[in-house]
This record gives sequence, C-alpha cells and structure tokens, in this order.
Amino acid sequence: MSVSRRGLLGGGVWMVTAMQNLTAARDAVDHLLLGAADLDSAVAWVESLTGVRAAAGGSHPGMGTRNALLSLGRRQYLEIIAPDPAQAKYNFHVDVRAFKEPKLVGWAAVTRDIAGVAERAQGERVMGPRDGSRVRPDGKTLRWKTLVFMNPMAQSGVVPFFIEWAGDAVHPSEDSTKGCELQSFEIVHPEPELARAALEKLGIRAAVRQGKEAGLVAGISTPKGKVELR
Repeated sequence: MSVSRRGLLGGGVWMVTAMQNLTAARDAVDHLLLGAADLDSAVAWVESLTGVRAAAGGSHPGMGTRNALLSLGRRQYLEIIAPDPAQAKYNFHVDVRAFKEPKLVGWAAVTRDIAGVAERAQGERVMGPRDGSRVRPDGKTLRWKTLVFMNPMAQSGVVPFFIEWAGDAVHPSEDSTKGCELQSFEIVHPEPELARAALEKLGIRAAVRQGKEAGLVAGISTPKGKVELR
C-alpha cells in the first residue's frame, strides 16, 4: 500500500503539543470493530473463542449493519458488526459480506473534544464531525459524534476514527456482556515508521511492527485464557 508522506506528515497537520502528551493506543481505544458476514455466526465464533457471549446491540439505520457487543473493561468494548437483513442497502465502509471468518477491520479512539480533533485535521480529508445513533434493544436511542479520516492509512484500519459520546449516553461497555479485558493492542503495517508517525500526529503512541499487509492485533484476557483477535 502506498501512502503519501506529504499527506500524512506535512504542513503541521494533526499537531500535538508535546510528545509527552501522547496516549498509548491501548488506552486510546474506545472500541474495536470485528467485521463478519453473519452476526449470529460471529457471536457464536467469539463465544467459542472467549467463553463469553456478546449481547445484542442494535441496528445502524442507513448503514445496513447491526451489531453485538462485548465489554473489554475500562470503558472499552468489542463491536461485532455485520449486515442487517432488515435493511435493503449496505453502506458500511468495509464490505464484510464475503468474509469467511470474523476479523478486525478498524478501531475507534475516544475523545471529549471532537471539534478540536477536526480543527487539528485541517488540510486533510475528513468526514464529520457527524451525528450517529442506533436504537438499543430496550428502545432507547444511543447517540454520538464521529470524525473519520479519508486516506489510505485510515481505510486500512490503522488510523482510527474518533468518537465522542453524547453526555447522557450509557457507554456500551457498561451494559454489554462482561468477562473479557483488552490487555494489548498492536498495529501491523508494511511501513512501521510511517504508521507510527501518522498516529503520533493524532496524539497516539502505538506499537507498530512490520508486516506484508496493514492490520490490527488485540490481546484479550478471557475466561478461556488470553486470545488474540486479528
């Protein structure tokens, strides 16, 4: 994958005030996205791996997806996301419909100042901040704002999108199935230094190792011992 160094690193874009203000990627995680072709099958797959069954989350109107959630502790969670048969159109940015087995397709970093993140990203292509919502199984609507970066590094899942929850939102980690905890989070990329630099410009310090393709690796403690999701 070829990424423009000028686009990701030039022009003072995504500046942070000082290196010591960087947040470790493990702590920046709000949630991890595990894409799957079928939600029920993916929930069963995760349960067989972890010993914990994810709880139904809800649907994403207009996106064509629905989800199930599993708490990872510390206001972090795993979102299993798959097509919603009740929606005619599919608009999720990753086409998970042909996946043979679930895999990590991206991650969200939490922020309390999404407008500030957007301001630091001036000069880069972004989508948002925009409002998002889904209806929970109890009928209540969960609301948030997201900011998505529109470049190859983000599209590969390495650079996260940012999420700011509504002030009255119950964080999904609080009412989803518990029993697991995120212990480690690593990024794989053909150009590790480039990936590290791009994340640092967003205020995130990440362990990045070299690999043929971009990807994510999450180490999770479970009732069945430590497992890795990729």
